[in-house]
Amino acid sequence: FWIDCVEEYQLEMVGFVWIGSLSTGFVADQNVSRCVEQIDCAKVGHLSRNRKYQRVTCSAVNTFDRKIEPHVPGVSLVRKSVNTVQVNIGLTCNQACTHCHVASSPARTETMSRAVANRLVDLLKASPGIKVLDITGGAPEMHQEFVHLVKSARQFGIQVIDRCNLTVLSLPGMESLPEFLASNKVKVVASLPCYTKETVDKQRGDDVFEASIHGLRLLNQVGYAQPDSDLELDLVYNPSGAFLPPPQEVLEKQYHDELQTLFGIQFNALLCISNMPIKRFRQDLKKQGKLTEYQQLLENAFNPSTLDNLMCVSQVHIDHNGSLFDCDFNYALNMPIGPSIFNIESFQQLNALQIKTADHCFGCTAGAGSSCGGSLV
Repeated sequence: FWIDCVEEYQLEMVGFVWIGSLSTGFVADQNVSRCVEQIDCAKVGHLSRNRKYQRVTCSAVNTFDRKIEPHVPGVSLVRKSVNTVQVNIGLTCNQACTHCHVASSPARTETMSRAVANRLVDLLKASPGIKVLDITGGAPEMHQEFVHLVKSARQFGIQVIDRCNLTVLSLPGMESLPEFLASNKVKVVASLPCYTKETVDKQRGDDVFEASIHGLRLLNQVGYAQPDSDLELDLVYNPSGAFLPPPQEVLEKQYHDELQTLFGIQFNALLCISNMPIKRFRQDLKKQGKLTEYQQLLENAFNPSTLDNLMCVSQVHIDHNGSLFDCDFNYALNMPIGPSIFNIESFQQLNALQIKTADHCFGCTAGAGSSCGGSLV
């Protein structure tokens, strides 16, 4: 098909991403969610700041699809059966972390309306196959529809996950939040990229580590991760640079030892998640001159054993407007499935659909794999 190929800074303005050098690379059309076949722009004219557009013709098979082709039926991944609905309730957050792939911050105002929340609740009720509602953001607890979604899902017997940044628990007006989470048996998945103050504050902001430890203590006090308690508290580790996470089970033991010894903190499990080369982390890699190196690291570490357990084969992601995506990374890159929650009658209608892929998908298949639930193998 025909596609407009422009320089990187211009591509990003019109919804494209250029991957590679100015002479050779890939064009990712975020509307159709494809990184097209490698092209040589020298054949159609040199790309320069003085020439805004170049028209080229190319095929619609991306590098990731080529890589997985020997391991999956057909050319691309297909969703099996939806059992998890992940919802980004809004982008307002009390932090602005360097690794945040949705670029949340205190300055963001996007949030879910009651109309969208009610439609989501109706779909949960109409979709008996849904076992988990995974609420993320932003800081999901800061958004007005958070309580409504939690209570509604729990009435249907659906497990709720709150992706908590921990520091939100120290904000004025959040004093009752730990008890609310505990009384509704919400599983808390909390971000803590290291057990040392220096590393956490560098990645997430000054004094975030101390506030995070305070938040963990509050959760422990209401019963999370305590002996004979069914209240689950998992922590999330993501690397502080352009490298893959260490083995999850090894790092989990270190976390348990350090947090218990130094702070008396208890938690259930550690989830290791790779950083995706998109949004803020991508820009950071570009500034350091490490973007190409990191992308190659992910591709070289491709592990076909991860494919059956990828989160996109069993979940869908919904943004604050009700648009549907295969995962939160596709949401960050504006790669929608197509319909919104207002165009479907059940989440089961999304079963057996082809999953939209691009080069960032290597982040989920590298090494032991990565997902919102941690390592895959």
